Amino acid sequence: MFNSARIVLFPPVFIPSELPVKLGRQVQIRKLLEEKKRVTVAELSALLHVSEATIRRDLDELDGDWLRRTHGGALFNVSPTHELPVFQRIPEQAEIKQRIGRAAASMVQPGETIFISSGTTALEVARNLPDNTHLTVISNSLPVINALAGRRHIELVVIGGMFRQDELSMVGHPADQALSEFRSDRTFIGMRAIDPQRGFTNDYMPEILTDRKILEIASQVVVVADHTKFGRICSVFVAPVSAAQVIITDSEIDPEMAEQIKGLGVQLIVV
Repeated sequence: MFNSARIVLFPPVFIPSELPVKLGRQVQIRKLLEEKKRVTVAELSALLHVSEATIRRDLDELDGDWLRRTHGGALFNVSPTHELPVFQRIPEQAEIKQRIGRAAASMVQPGETIFISSGTTALEVARNLPDNTHLTVISNSLPVINALAGRRHIELVVIGGMFRQDELSMVGHPADQALSEFRSDRTFIGMRAIDPQRGFTNDYMPEILTDRKILEIASQVVVVADHTKFGRICSVFVAPVSAAQVIITDSEIDPEMAEQIKGLGVQLIVV
């Protein structure tokens, strides 16, 4: 068996009257999307007092950087290019991440070997693992390692590698080589961007190969991600969504997106 590791870390928008009607309406659409994160064509038609055909044309024109067109509506497309450091992200969607973490941790059975990746939602999985249950936990995340270091019933395996400061994780070739030596019953992994057609994507190149290795070592891959990660697309492909057997998210996920994911044969758990 491996020795336990103990690492301590430490208001309504004003539309000037001189603006063209269409431009003013599209400014209102953006304001509504910023507030609600997603809207339907029917909802916008009722709120802006124009036909659904007019709204569809507006959404088609606006489809791009800040708006992502969906069937029957649109999502506010928060650019995933510049992600905040991990500890600055902890307050974001905190209660939702805790629910997801509890649901994921409840899947773990005594005696299992599990992998927990970096990221704030994956950290909640570690924090919610059952007490007094014998487990082997493999991780490349310093926050996860720190959260579990005092747990006497957990055999903790630490993956080394190139230190990614913003994420407080180990990535790169040394981490990839170490991961190839292990197998897990379940892997719990967060994803930066999830799209049914474009798959799991990321922008941080050294992390991509590490994520692929993490996906390979598990009998079951469980992706933990709040609703804001869906409909986002980063620059580099990691894996198809079907590389996961289970995705755990929250009830604010776009219903159309949820159906598309289920259609890929992935079990979707909504908490």
